[in-house]
Amino acid sequence: MRRRWIFMAPLAIAGMVIFTVVGGQLVLQLWNWLLPPLFDVPRITFWQALGILLLCRILFGRLGAGSCGSGRSHFRNRMADRMADRVGDRWDAMTPEERERFRQRLRDRCGFDPAKPAAP
Repeated sequence: MRRRWIFMAPLAIAGMVIFTVVGGQLVLQLWNWLLPPLFDVPRITFWQALGILLLCRILFGRLGAGSCGSGRSHFRNRMADRMADRVGDRWDAMTPEERERFRQRLRDRCGFDPAKPAAP
């Protein structure tokens, strides 16, 4: 096990360095190709491109694949499931008159009927 880490650690570090260089170059090339002609902004250096990449990471969270397994999305999925269960339980407990009153209020507020499928 320890022997595997001896080989994996340098590869992981090299992968992160390559990803950073490629990402920085991609931001640099796209910025310098698109923005100066369109908006008359100055061209940027590689280090400024890395700063923009880092700023995007801070503002928007994860970049690229892997965000589906984050704890936040798992929490949201669990909450959505719990809410759907509660709404289903309440719907089952309603009388037909209460259901019709609920549908009418939804039609008045949202402008559509949940009992009818949406037109394509």
